[in-house]
Amino acid sequence: MMPKGFGIIGCGMIANFHARAIADIPGAKLVACYNRTAPKAEALSAEFGGDVYTDLDAMLAREDLDIVTICSPSGAHMEPCIAAARAGKHVIVEKPLDVTPERCDAMIEACKQANVQLATIFPSRFHRASQLMKQAVEAGRFGTLALGDAYVKWFRTQEYYDSGAWRGTWALDGGGALMNQAIHSVDLLLWLMGPAVEVMAHTATLAHDRIEVEDVATATIRFANGALGVIEATTAGYPGSLKKIEISGSKGMAVLEEEDIVKWEFAEPTPEDEQLREEMQGRTKTGGGAADPAAIGHHAHAELFRDFLLAIEEQRPPIIDGHEGRRSVELILAIYKSARTGQKVVLGQ
Repeated sequence: MMPKGFGIIGCGMIANFHARAIADIPGAKLVACYNRTAPKAEALSAEFGGDVYTDLDAMLAREDLDIVTICSPSGAHMEPCIAAARAGKHVIVEKPLDVTPERCDAMIEACKQANVQLATIFPSRFHRASQLMKQAVEAGRFGTLALGDAYVKWFRTQEYYDSGAWRGTWALDGGGALMNQAIHSVDLLLWLMGPAVEVMAHTATLAHDRIEVEDVATATIRFANGALGVIEATTAGYPGSLKKIEISGSKGMAVLEEEDIVKWEFAEPTPEDEQLREEMQGRTKTGGGAADPAAIGHHAHAELFRDFLLAIEEQRPPIIDGHEGRRSVELILAIYKSARTGQKVVLGQ
């Protein structure tokens, strides 16, 4: 594989995870760090390398820059993505892809027109436990899928929301507990259960001041395959607990807690099931971001980056391309619309 030069756009907290992932990949090199103000870019560069930029066009003009990763606030992903695509750079975007389906569509189209790759950061799909759940669904081990549920009961302090003017705003955060924190679980749920077709929802802001968005949300989902589901999300659940995905069907049930499978029971067991249950006990090494947004690992980011590099080499879409990234944004926006109107919302209308 040819060496690839990476540039990071937006040098806040999450950029550190991208930089660590790049450092883990042979042949990948961080060559540039862009931020609107220099100190954050300088701090990232001092730790991980790369030249410092406060002029995005100047960074994008580098010939040794092949890929940019976008770590700016959620509602400010589209503009640098389109600029990078027009400069001929491949693009990896931190979740969410952006904060409306329309902005996501503009990003997807710009990358298509420029013939560059586009990926969205949903590292949970690369965890072994998530992939085992997916394989069980595809093998029909659950029988008729009945329920697919996601629970993200996390805690964020008032200081967290006060730490950046963009946090808790519709324009730049795109939403609250759902769009910022629970979107990883929303993506996993859609990946496991298939497309959602309608939602009913409630949201509220109960425990935080000076934010426009929700810190509590509940939604009921109907999937295209007929199964139903529930999404619960909060950043007001002290002290915070590990996120869960539960899949129930006529022939089996499995529960994914962070990176661990904590329940794995099927009407037609296999010899590997007991071995898997033993292997999966207590694998999660961090709090999973339940109370501390920095308490996550970067190993799955590295797996996603490796897939992205292979996608470029093999001229195929990455596993989590722009269209995949758009799906969770569309569902979350439908949940917000249902909560706002008090009505059922049918997706795609």
